[in-house]
Amino acid sequence: MTRDDIKEVILEIIKDIDEEAEFSDLDDDKPLRDQLDLDSMDFLDIVMELRKRYKLQIPEEDYPQLATLMSCVNYLEPKLKDA
Repeated sequence: MTRDDIKEVILEIIKDIDEEAEFSDLDDDKPLRDQLDLDSMDFLDIVMELRKRYKLQIPEEDYPQLATLMSCVNYLEPKLKDA
């Protein structure tokens, strides 16, 4: 899975959680929660969906590495390289 594929997966999951999410002004390096008004339950839904789709185990201590779109891609790239 390429970096662009991972980015698209994250955005698709967010769109499933919040149909009104607007990505046109999204800054890859700013926290997603701030830009998209995601709450902690939304964030957990993203983690759970990654677990369900790709059988990923993401430990709670790694959650800060999923703060921005770019940090998500960086964190998930080695885990999804064969997906």
